[in-house]
This record gives sequence, structure tokens and C-alpha cells, in this order.
Amino acid sequence: MTIGSVPLTDLAPLAVMLPVLGAAVTFTLVGRPRAQVSVTVLALFLTLVLNAALLAAVWEAGVAVVELAGWPAPLGVVLVVDRLSALMLLVSTIITLAVLLYASAQGLISRDEGGPVSIFHPTYLILVAGVSNAFLAGDLFNLYVGFEILLTASYVLLTLGGTAQRMRAGVTYVVVSVVSSVLFLIAIAMIYAATGTVNMADLAVKLGELPSDMQMVLHVMLLVGFAIKAAVFPLSFWLPDSYPTAPAPVTAVFAGLLTKVGVYAMIRTETLLFPGEHVNDLLLVVAGLTMIVGILGALAQTDIKRILSFILVSHIGYMIFGLGLATQLGLAATVFYVAHHITVQSALFLVTGLIENRAGTANIDRLGSLARVSPLVGLLFLIPALNLGGIPPFSGFLGKVGLLRGGVEQGAPLAYTLVIVSVLASLLTLLVMVRVWTRAFWRRVEDVEHPPAQLVAAYQRVLERGERPKRLSAGLVVPTAAIVALSVAFTVLAGPLYGLADRAATDMLERTPYIGAVLGEDAAERAAESLRNDPTEVHDAHR
Repeated sequence: MTIGSVPLTDLAPLAVMLPVLGAAVTFTLVGRPRAQVSVTVLALFLTLVLNAALLAAVWEAGVAVVELAGWPAPLGVVLVVDRLSALMLLVSTIITLAVLLYASAQGLISRDEGGPVSIFHPTYLILVAGVSNAFLAGDLFNLYVGFEILLTASYVLLTLGGTAQRMRAGVTYVVVSVVSSVLFLIAIAMIYAATGTVNMADLAVKLGELPSDMQMVLHVMLLVGFAIKAAVFPLSFWLPDSYPTAPAPVTAVFAGLLTKVGVYAMIRTETLLFPGEHVNDLLLVVAGLTMIVGILGALAQTDIKRILSFILVSHIGYMIFGLGLATQLGLAATVFYVAHHITVQSALFLVTGLIENRAGTANIDRLGSLARVSPLVGLLFLIPALNLGGIPPFSGFLGKVGLLRGGVEQGAPLAYTLVIVSVLASLLTLLVMVRVWTRAFWRRVEDVEHPPAQLVAAYQRVLERGERPKRLSAGLVVPTAAIVALSVAFTVLAGPLYGLADRAATDMLERTPYIGAVLGEDAAERAAESLRNDPTEVHDAHR
């Protein structure tokens, strides 16, 4: 696909530059919130159109490479667009645009507890630029830069409003993020010292030439750094205390996207740089523990945001499960599940914001009769909740079935164990969602101890006077409904999306399409030869 004589994929740097330019413009519009909203929406909309075009361009063609400033790889900085990165770019931009509209309608920018409102829009766009840069990065240092951009922006967004609770949560988040970044940077330095390069395609060739013990050290350091960012157990302790304190739209972006960037980095590292079964058993064990510990934590919570935060941790385990299987079926299911989970988790956090707006609290011990007070909120909660719980025919069910099939087909005892753990975690997720539904939506307000006055007043108007409840702002409902509709679209379009995920998994396991696009066919053949000589290789598409 071309524009004139220029391949469309050559415009990939605009996925980073458009949000950066938008941030610069919005920063000059301090004190003019309507103008800031207009510029931010325009920047994100243009980025969305571009990312949709990039996905269309690589859907059949495969991998495309952009060499910045004309410097060829591995000396120069390259951006790589393949099916995985293009899918992540498109889904992330849809979510960030919808959440931005929600945040603007909520008055987050102008009325949130006296926070630094003038910097919300530029900070938000910088976050989007960091996410896009991380998905497109073709070398480890540029990936590190992408992480630092999005993490720096997230520090500001997390503490927006400057309340004591948010500042405490921000301190934990900053400390953990700095530790993971330092580990990542040290690993990059060691890799460069050992190989003389940080280009990932070049590393795919040269890392295989290092002694196995040195490979393992570098491998584990990268894995730990990414696992902290992805909130993988036991490195997930920071997330449930950090995310729930932020405003609902900020939490929706954090939960939907930021942990997935860590998962994306793990997928890229495991398939491209360190193929083989070296740590697959460890990944499967960690995946099972992440599923169980996360969902048990959710069972013990009463605040919906904290419940969803623990469920987020649990479902990261499903993604690591597919990665640990190291088969085409397992990896394809992981790609599909990551994209699905971004939409569902973001939708549920936005619905939680609607609940707070309607009832004045998100604590299920103080909620009741929401299905009667606000049927629309009930519907918007029910659809993604069933999806998250894995009820057929939703995309959550389809993704989990793909992971279970991958575990069964692999046939190893540990894989069978993970299949059982996955089913148990899914049933407990459904139990948690049913608990929230029955207590917050079905239970009568009369049976609730100390319900919020706001909820009681709304319920009495409906019950005693027969009045229709006051309508929620369309600016809040429409973006939420759009993300819920997107989660349903993943079910309707599951066939082609799974096909895309399957081809992405094939390319990642073969590695040659990525390496060949960046360095040429000779380098791809060298990498393939080194892989054939590795006795621990398990990437068999027919396994």
C-alpha cells in the first residue's frame, strides 16, 4: 500500500510524532480547555487513522521497516511494523481516544480536586507517544526510551489532583518503575558490551553465539525488568495499591495499556532474542501463580477498582501461559487475548467511573439497586463482565479456549496443570463478577447498611415518584459504550482477528520475516541456522 510513490509504512514515525506535536500545541493553550480538547482529539484521531492504515498495510504483507534519517540497520534507529505491533497500535489508539473523550466530559481536566489541570492534555499525549514508540521500537534502547516516556507521563497522571492518597500510591509506583527501568538499562549495557549492538534483529543473530550461561544472565535480567512492568507475580504487589487511587479514566488507560506494553516486550524478547525452552517451565509456573494469587486477591476486595486491579493481575497470567507454551497455537491465543483484554479491562474501569458518578461510591458493600436506578450502567457493566469471565460466545471465552487447546496439544504435565489452573481462575473470575453484580445491581438499597445519600435519593425518586433517573452525561456514556461495543466486535470479528494473530505468531516463531526485513535474507538464514543447531528448540508449528 502506497501514497503516490511512498510506501504507507514509511509514515510509521507519525504514530509517535503526531501525539508529540499535539502535546506541544496543547501546552501552548494553557487556560483554554476547549481548545486543548479539540487539539488532543484531532491528534489522536489522525493517529488512529494512520494506525488503521498501517495494520491494513501489513495484514497481508507482513513486516515493514523504517530506517530513521537514512541510517541502515544495525547502525541506525529503525522502527518495525509487523502484525503484532500494528494490532497493538490500533487497539491502543482506539482506547486512548475513547478515554480522552470520557475524561473531558467528566471534567477531569478542569475540576479534579485542584490538580495541575493545564498539563493533563500534553501529558496524556506524551503517554500515547511513549506507548506507540515502545510498540514500534526495533532496538532495545529505543524500547527503553518508549518505556521511560510513558512512565514519566504516567507519574503525572497517577498523582493528578495531588491528594495524599494519590501521592502515596505515586511514590510506590515511581520506586517500582525506577527499579525495573534500572534493571532494563543495566541489561542493555551488558548486552551491548557482549555483542556490540542493541538492534533486536541483529541481537537475534549474535546472542545465539554467546556462551549459554551468559545468555541466561542477560535473558533473566530482561525478563525480570519486563515482568515488573507487566505486573507478573511475585512482582505485581505494586499494582493493586497504585491503580485504584487514580481517576477512573486514568485507571482505564493504565489497566488497559501499560501492563500490556510489558507483556508485549516479553513476547518480543522471548520469541526474537531468546527462542527455545530455556525458561518456558518457569514462565508456566509464574503464569499459574499469577492467575491464582490475582483472583484470590480479587475475592477479598469490596471496592470495584481494587477488584478489577487484582483481576488484571490474574489475567496477565493467561498471557504468560500462552507465551510459556512456546507453540504457534499458544502464542496466537496470547496475541488475541492481549488485544481482547485491553478493551474489556478499559471498559470495566470506565463503567466503574459511571457507577461512582451515579451512586457516589464504588464500594459494593454500600451499593444496591443500580440495575433499577440506572439500567444503562447495568447493561454496560454486564457485557464486559461476562466477557471477562469467559462466558461463550464472547472473545474472552474464545481466547481462553485457544490457550486451553494450546496446553492440551503440548501435552506436558506442567501444561496440563496450567489448563486446570486456567479453568479454575476463569470460574473464580466469573464468581467475582457475579458477586459484584448481585450486590451492586440486584440487591435492594433497603438491605444495604449506610448507602450513599446520592444513591438513596435517586432510588427513592424512581421507587416512590416513578421518575426516570437523571440521565448520565452523553460524554461519559458514549465513549464507554464505544469501548463495550469494541469488545463485542472482537467476538463478531474473531475469525479474521484470530487469523491475524495466527500469522503474527507464525512470523514471531520463525523469526526470519522480522530479521530478513531489518537486516536482509543472509542474516535471517544465519539466525535460522543457529536455531536449527539449538537442541533445546521447541518452536514447532505442528506441536
